[in-house]
Amino acid sequence: MDGQARPLYAGVRTTSAGINGRRDYEETEVMTSPIAGGVDCDLHPAVPHLTSLLPYLNDYWRDQVTTRGMTDLVSQSYPTHSPISSRPDWRPAKGKPGSSLVDMQAQALDPFGVSHGICNPLYGVQMVFSEDMADAFCRALNDWLVKEWLDRDDRLRGSIVIPVQSVEKSVAEIERCARDRRFVQVLMLVMGDMPLGKRAYWPIYAAAERLGLPIGIHAGSNYHNPPTSVGWGSYHIEDYVAQAQAFQTQLTSLIVEGVFARHPNLKMVMLESGFTWLPPFLWRLHKFWRGIRMETPWVDRAPLDIVRSNIRFSLQPVDAPPDPKILNRLFEHMQSDELLLFSTDYPHWQFDGDAALPEGMSADFVRKVMIENPYATYTRLKQPVLKETMP
Repeated sequence: MDGQARPLYAGVRTTSAGINGRRDYEETEVMTSPIAGGVDCDLHPAVPHLTSLLPYLNDYWRDQVTTRGMTDLVSQSYPTHSPISSRPDWRPAKGKPGSSLVDMQAQALDPFGVSHGICNPLYGVQMVFSEDMADAFCRALNDWLVKEWLDRDDRLRGSIVIPVQSVEKSVAEIERCARDRRFVQVLMLVMGDMPLGKRAYWPIYAAAERLGLPIGIHAGSNYHNPPTSVGWGSYHIEDYVAQAQAFQTQLTSLIVEGVFARHPNLKMVMLESGFTWLPPFLWRLHKFWRGIRMETPWVDRAPLDIVRSNIRFSLQPVDAPPDPKILNRLFEHMQSDELLLFSTDYPHWQFDGDAALPEGMSADFVRKVMIENPYATYTRLKQPVLKETMP
């Protein structure tokens, strides 16, 4: 790569309002990456069909899939035909959004000029109840990711999908995949069987810390519990909006249970969590931690300090008005320029037209978000030497 800024998107004319209530694209509109060589921390390659995993399953599990007539494991957090699941111009004429490497290259990797893109498969392998089936499917999914994606584009890196139904099998899968240094993180869902701070999960965190792998916690559910705190909703919008509440609950659990006291070098990345809720959440958590911290003496630092040192957030979605002044106040309230990591959330529909980076970000902050923060977080990534392109 030559480090030059690249066009991000030459759009097509539409008349509908976009995801942020603005027009989508004009034929003359071109997105330009202010800095080449960034890291896209949230790409979603889609498994075309469950049969795509058959070559990566052993004879027993191939027979189980065919005998049971299993057809697919689509996560209901991201229904294939939901408008949120794919930006209109990124939706293929046939097949699932995100199922084509050629499309990902043309629509995300090449135009955004990234040096690395981290693949986070959201296939429903973590939804099954059987520990053995989940283990087999996770192994197959990770091997499929290597052969069909990582081996075919040197820019791509992978997240290790683990069978969280079994901590022992999860640790074994982390250790197996970590031998391939193109795996740069461990992937879990924000909604599972229990709070993520529980000590039952700590062997997973110990393995990740030992191997230099952040834990990516992504929006989504295994649907073993209701996706809202008050029960089952009626509509997909209830599920999706409630994801932010789940991230707040899990972040509280991780902090107050003492995960980062036991594993001080562990990084966790909140993926597709949003971040505008963070300042008021931290104020509330800090206030009550000061008042009742006698019940959690192992939390020996303020929650804000723990977040600064151990927690990161993907940039998309930006749940804020399209007003640079408001957004910059939010950035100031976060009290750190090291928390955000660039992401497109490809192919999900989180931004329109040229809004991959919110308006009003300074050149220094853009560089932090696109390059410095991701490389500091994902230590297995090797940063290329690039010519500066942004004044």
